Parts: sequence; structure tokens; C-alpha cells
Amino acid sequence: MTILLISPTVDAEKRTNKGLMIPQLALYILEGLTPERFDVEVIEEETQELNLEHECDLVAISCMTANAPRAYQLCDAFQKRGKTVILGGVHPTILPDEALLHANAVVIGEAEGVWETLLSDFENNALKQKYHNPNPDLEKYVRKDFGKIASKRLFNIIPILTTRGCPYNCDFCCVTNLFGQKIRHISVENVVRDIKESKAKVFIFLDDNIIGNPAYAKALFRAIKPLKIKWVGQASISLLVGDDELIQLAAESGCQSLFLGIESVSVKQLLSMRKSIKEIQHLEHAFKKVKKMGILIHASIVFGFDDDTKEIFEETVRFLVRNKVSTVSFNVLTPYPGTKVYEKLKNEDRLITTDWKYYDHNTVVFKPKNMTPLELQLGKINARKKFYSKTSVLKRLVGNWYKPFVYLSMNLGHMKQVKVESSRMANLKTNLLRQ
Repeated sequence: MTILLISPTVDAEKRTNKGLMIPQLALYILEGLTPERFDVEVIEEETQELNLEHECDLVAISCMTANAPRAYQLCDAFQKRGKTVILGGVHPTILPDEALLHANAVVIGEAEGVWETLLSDFENNALKQKYHNPNPDLEKYVRKDFGKIASKRLFNIIPILTTRGCPYNCDFCCVTNLFGQKIRHISVENVVRDIKESKAKVFIFLDDNIIGNPAYAKALFRAIKPLKIKWVGQASISLLVGDDELIQLAAESGCQSLFLGIESVSVKQLLSMRKSIKEIQHLEHAFKKVKKMGILIHASIVFGFDDDTKEIFEETVRFLVRNKVSTVSFNVLTPYPGTKVYEKLKNEDRLITTDWKYYDHNTVVFKPKNMTPLELQLGKINARKKFYSKTSVLKRLVGNWYKPFVYLSMNLGHMKQVKVESSRMANLKTNLLRQ
């Protein structure tokens, strides 16, 4: 019996630059959980061609919100060919009844606790419509085919997951819908086993907050230090800088760069967030501590909060350049279904579209409070353009001299993407002015 596991693209006509793709892990965990009596093939549509006539007995598709329309399209196509289709991932978890319009069954939340049961039900013609285990056991080691993962990327960077859950429950984030608010851990021994079995030297920790539990993080960093690896990950800056031993251990264990969810440099917005850093001065101090340890900073910025005015773009770029932040992701606020922001904007009749393919962090899908959708869209694009200008890159190089080659290669990659994004401006102006 053959199972086809699919991660769909957002747009069947376009593909993402391989160098900017975050490595996938979820489908390879499913592959590892599948009993040996099944044959499994994993297809990442961003890097592979998908044949709808593929010989298989069961199709399982994992999707987020932006690629949900493509996932539904594939579900319908496979069902027309007589295949049984399972949907899972963030979007089907939040909107399972919508997903069931296109699939035979939906996995809600994490798959570890239900996958083998689902497969057994399928074999016995007893498939249920919904499968959900809110607290799956993470103790069992799941073997993964790291060779497959590495072969689908330009760089041999291997994804690792150590924790599930996030306690912050931010208004614009849907992570807690999928993993819950309680932080749960994969054993340090199993994480080390993953690293050793991959035979790789460069890793990305996919956790929403690699240091969410400082005691666990310290034990992990001590365990991987002898492995002499390099890694990048995402962390809460408030927890990191409040514990000197934690940041020291992170650096010693091979941390090269940290993704920090700054979100906003607006004082009003910082005060409204469920995070402990509330003042700009504390944020600047935190940056200095991280950089002092030789760790590059990749900040995440979100534009479009109700407190944001047109001045926020210039203010943000000045702040980031002044603090010589290594690299930045500039996003527009995206009201994902299942979040408080979505319900608020829906109730206020401020959503422009519910075509999920535009819910991608880059496209304005709502009416901002203090500017037009077009002003928000172009403001975000121009902020990115200014931050990644040659002048800005050279100014910030002085503060990133401890890793000059990594810094320059990362910035050059972003500069190329700025040109791609800028080329969309004419189309965006036309489309948004029609709203």
C-alpha cells in the first residue's frame, strides 16, 4: 500500500527561491511514524513536479493558510481520481469543517498521536472525518530521512524541532491553535540523536522559541556543544538577555544567528504586546548583549497595527540601521483565521478579501486604521528597500564585523529579493486601488 505525502506550493505557476526556503520537517516526521508495511513518497511541490496520476492508495496533504487554496485544488483533483485524501496542518486545524469540504478526513493539531490509528482505520474501511489528540507523546524517537531533506535545498541545512507550544498567545499569531500554550519538549537525548544521525554540521531549530524553557535550553546547549555544529533558531529576546548564562551557552553551542520577533518599534505597540520588553531602551540594550556574544540578529517587523501611522516606516528603518541589526523580515499584519486580530477586523468589516492565498505576510488583506491599504503595502516595500540599500548595508557592516562574510551573503540575498518585490509594485498599485 502506497502513501503520498504532499506539501503544496502557493502558486502552481511560480516557485520560491530555494535559498530562501525554510526546510520542511512535518512530512518527514509522518514518514518516520508510518509502519513499514506502507510505502511512502514525500513531495514538496516547491521543489518537485507533482503528478496527479501518481499510483497511490492514500494522499495526505499538509498546508498553511496561504497554500490552502492550492491544497484544496489538489484534494479535489485526487478525489476525482478515486483517491482517499487526508488534510492536516495549521489551516485545517483552525478550519476543519472548511477542509472537510475537500478531504475525506482532517487531522487537527499534531499528527503524532493519531497517525497510526488513522492508517489502521483506513485499512479497515473505518476512516473517521476528524482525528485529534491534544497531547501526543513526544518521548518516542522518530527516525527521519535527513538525506531527502538536504537534497531539496541549496544549502545542507537540516531542520530540528525540540519543543512544541508557546505561552504568549499573541493576538496576530495562531501557533497556540496548533500546539497549545504549554511548552512541551522532545528529550535532549533524541535531539542529539537527530543531529548525529543526520551527519550534518549546519542546523535550523524550527521551534517558535528555542529558549522558552530556560532550564531545558541550557541542558540542550550543553549537550550539543561537543558536537561542534552551527545553528540558527528563533528566540524570545526578553528571556535571552535576562539570563547571561543562557546566552553564553547558546553562543558556545554554535549559535550563529537568532530570529527575534521584535514586531514593532512603536512604544504604544510594545506596551500592548504580551511580551516583557516594553521600552525601546531595553530593546537596544538587548541587541547589544546578543551581538556582544557574536550572534547575528535577524529581526521580524510587522507593519499595520492600529497604532501605526505612515511615520512608522521611516521610524522603524532608522531604529534598525542605528542599532546595526544584521537582517530583517518586513511583514504586513496578516489576520490569520483563528486569531483575535481576524475576529476583530471581521467584526469591524475591515477585511478586503478572504481568498487565503493572499494571507502570506506580504500582501495587505485588510483596511488599516491610519492609512490606506496601498500606503501600507508600499510603505512596507519601501522600508525593506531602504534597509537593504547599499548605503544601509555598509553602515550596518561595522556592527556585524564579527561575522562579515555571513552578514554580507545574507544581505546580498535580501537585496536580490528586494528587486523581485519592487517589480510587483505596479501590479500592487493597480490591484489595491481597485479595492
